[in-house]
Amino acid sequence: MEQKKRGNTIKEDLLFLALKIVIFLALFAVMFFVIFGICRCGDNMMSPAFKDGDIAIYYRLQKEYQPTDTVVIEKDGEKQIRRIVAKSGDSVDITSEGLKVNGYLQQEAAVYSETLPYEEGISFPITLGEEEYFVLGDNRSNAKDSRIYGAIKKEEIKGTVITLLRHRGF
Repeated sequence: MEQKKRGNTIKEDLLFLALKIVIFLALFAVMFFVIFGICRCGDNMMSPAFKDGDIAIYYRLQKEYQPTDTVVIEKDGEKQIRRIVAKSGDSVDITSEGLKVNGYLQQEAAVYSETLPYEEGISFPITLGEEEYFVLGDNRSNAKDSRIYGAIKKEEIKGTVITLLRHRGF
């Protein structure tokens, strides 16, 4: 009698453990497929803030973005990490003096190279339409950004970067 009761307890314990594992995996899936995302930085266009191989974790549920936000965008089928420098209604001009937003020359503390227009890129000045953003890489000398492909739509922004995991040889 006692063995039968004990056998049911082991079965119940195993079923309860399996249920806990399923619930944990479901919560993990929701967190990383709905709430958060993971993006590997595959270039040095955001250097020195992000380097090739770094992992960015981004928050998908934010729907309002501001200049200086670092975002993950999807452009031409690839995910990129870029910084927003202008939003809807802003006028952007890039000249030999540098980046101007709404007529004001921008002083960016995290950018160590000049912001110059590309010959093969878009022509300036431009005014951003409804739900459009102008994004630039921090490494301005060789970044593939809005200077080449123009303003991005809000739908192309996948989320705001909330943390960075540095690549340390693994």
